[in-house]
Amino acid sequence: MILCDIGNTTLDFYKNSIRSKILIDDYKDINSSDTIYYISVNEKISERLTRYNNWIDIGLCVDKSRFYETMGIDRIMVCLAVKDGVIIDAGSAITVDIMKDGEFMGGYIALGLEKSASCYAGISSKLHGSYNFEQDFDKIPKNTQDAITYAQLGLLYKDVVSYNLPIYLTGGDADKLKSVFKFATVDGDLVFKSMLEIIKGADLC
Repeated sequence: MILCDIGNTTLDFYKNSIRSKILIDDYKDINSSDTIYYISVNEKISERLTRYNNWIDIGLCVDKSRFYETMGIDRIMVCLAVKDGVIIDAGSAITVDIMKDGEFMGGYIALGLEKSASCYAGISSKLHGSYNFEQDFDKIPKNTQDAITYAQLGLLYKDVVSYNLPIYLTGGDADKLKSVFKFATVDGDLVFKSMLEIIKGADLC
């Protein structure tokens, strides 16, 4: 069984617990003979895939009424994998979603680490630098690097821990944030775990 999480720039394939990412611009074999179950936030690719019977949109099997109308299917899938917890999906954007007893309580979207760092650098070359992932957020910063880190990650940290729920990290920068959220669970496959459950429940396989 092949699963695929289609984003704005990449196709993330999952087969036998092995993942492989391909840039959308580099992927030509859409008309594959394999059956591929997918979710997509890329409207252009989704439109192309309607031409092929072997590409099956799992998003059509999801009850989206439990969430809000414009919420991305990738965020919904991550939430469906967690009954109780705060889920931080750290990719090109950082999304934070709260689940309690299987119910979506709400969430928010922040700039991803790379994007936010480039925004600071765009303001002034003196603000260019990396984040201090080992920073103590109980102390007010006294240098530029820590000041930027505090604004981006310190406020995020204080909010997330305030919910007193298990914390789950996923996405490309999850390992970096593990240094901040030391007791969090890192699981890069949350979206695919939900996809597998939906496929079984909908009797698609």
